[in-house]
Amino acid sequence: MQPTGSGHDRYMIAIAGRRITWSGLVPWLALAALAVTWGRELPALLAAVVALLLCGAVLAAVHHAEVVAHRVGEPFGSLVLAVAVTVIEVALIVSMMISGSGAKAATLARDTVFAAVMITTTGIVGSSLLVAALRRRTAVFNAEGTGGALATVATLATLSLVLPTFTTSSPQHEFSPSQLGFAAVASVVLYGLFVLTQTVRHRDYFLPVDRSSGGVIDEDGHADRPSARAAYTSLAFLLVALVGVVGLAKVESPTIESAVARMDLPQAVVGVVIALLVLLPETIAAVRAASRDRPQISLNLAFGSAMASIGPTIPVIAVASIWLSGPLKLGLEPVHMVLLAITVAVSTLTVVPGRATLLQAGLHLVVFAAFLFLAVKP
Repeated sequence: MQPTGSGHDRYMIAIAGRRITWSGLVPWLALAALAVTWGRELPALLAAVVALLLCGAVLAAVHHAEVVAHRVGEPFGSLVLAVAVTVIEVALIVSMMISGSGAKAATLARDTVFAAVMITTTGIVGSSLLVAALRRRTAVFNAEGTGGALATVATLATLSLVLPTFTTSSPQHEFSPSQLGFAAVASVVLYGLFVLTQTVRHRDYFLPVDRSSGGVIDEDGHADRPSARAAYTSLAFLLVALVGVVGLAKVESPTIESAVARMDLPQAVVGVVIALLVLLPETIAAVRAASRDRPQISLNLAFGSAMASIGPTIPVIAVASIWLSGPLKLGLEPVHMVLLAITVAVSTLTVVPGRATLLQAGLHLVVFAAFLFLAVKP
């Protein structure tokens, strides 16, 4: 195996005279662990080892996604990582719904998708704005593109997660088959329309803003562009890492569920843990971009991931529900709808001026803390 040549792998080891990067080795170790542990009940020590490899595979995935992102440029780079994370999320949700039963499986999709929306729009946005504001006093971004992304997230969340609580065709919190089909089609249309706007029609709305001129910066500005060969190599390793992440997360899911049960925590905490795990690559990439004075890229990642957690996920779950037994509860509880409403209001007031300070960062992070607290103590 040859180094990717991207300039990002600083740590290498030599095996049989050949150099292997950590980001090239870890995904294969994750796959090996997956083959050994699949379908088995893990003792505590082995579960800890699997968790470490899972974290390593996540870091490898974000590394290779960033290499691909640097090659294709913004805003395509943010889209690559968002889609990659969505693949992980959908696979985890569907696999856990298939293996689960009863009320646990019925609310898993809702809990995970809502957690992903809250983590991205409050946790990731707040952390990114905090880092950017500490670095340059204010975080400057394009209000037009970010506002469009926020509007799409709010619409998708309302159609998919709020309306099921108020419809009357099915039991509370559930869509009827036709309503679920409409929500799935609407999600695909809105997500596709946003991607078209972001990458083709109004690409400049989603590029970093130059503080001095107010114009956009049509380049990454922090790394040499990798070669096509390096990008294809990283794309292949990204796919391997994603398989490892999905598989090992599925292997770890019984341990997570049993730990939640032992601590007598609400079942929704499982969805929060899954979403935190899935969104770790996005969080790392967004904070890195903010530290390089590219808050626009951070917001692209955050709102793009929130959108991707709903847009492609709801249609896949809708199709999977044909074969899954038991109800599918997507409607939010009242406390969750209040949190979502506060998040949309705060995010709107943050986005409209096109610049944010420590105050806006603090608002987002406090709402995120409230979400985590109420997930544990509803």
